[in-house]
Amino acid sequence: MNLTAITNYEEVQIKHFLDSLTATIALKPRIGDAETRLIDVGTGAGLPGLPVKIAFPTIKLVLLEATAKKASFLHHLKQKLGLDDVEIVVGRAEEVAHETQYRERFDIVLSRAVAPLPALVELALPFCAISGSFIAQKKGAIDLEISQAAKAISLLGGNLRQVKRLDLEEFPNQRYLVIIDKVSPTPKRYPRRPGMPAKRPLM
Repeated sequence: MNLTAITNYEEVQIKHFLDSLTATIALKPRIGDAETRLIDVGTGAGLPGLPVKIAFPTIKLVLLEATAKKASFLHHLKQKLGLDDVEIVVGRAEEVAHETQYRERFDIVLSRAVAPLPALVELALPFCAISGSFIAQKKGAIDLEISQAAKAISLLGGNLRQVKRLDLEEFPNQRYLVIIDKVSPTPKRYPRRPGMPAKRPLM
């Protein structure tokens, strides 16, 4: 199904599963709460959402994916693994974030390898409830990206709490967790129509 270019067993364990689980460093102790609602925006093959759900089975997880073929795989995987409280939503973040049952409903919003941070904030932060947190998994040189995202973070009701560096010997390149707390409501007009956050990021 062309879910990932990484197919070597060891690389899958490190570059997909271990990388996904690093998000939990920013989430404890809250993630152990059975009422915790988490959404993985642009989940693709279910990463990082499904590894986090396996590690913390009590969370209520929504996997958001725009590609129907990938969503079909996620339904198969959910059934195969016998996972409860996993909802798979097919759609674009720009549209789904305006639906009442998803807008500002999540304690934790995760996203990995989806878009540059200025665009990603507009796609993800509208899902985050007040007092919740958005965690973006990033790698490489990110100082400029973070600086460029400052306007979007503020405009969409966020506050940059921490950029946490991950020092793990398994990863040759530097990885970070960008942790943004939701402190005020996202204005109703955001996110803009599909494609706009990427084409004209809020910088």
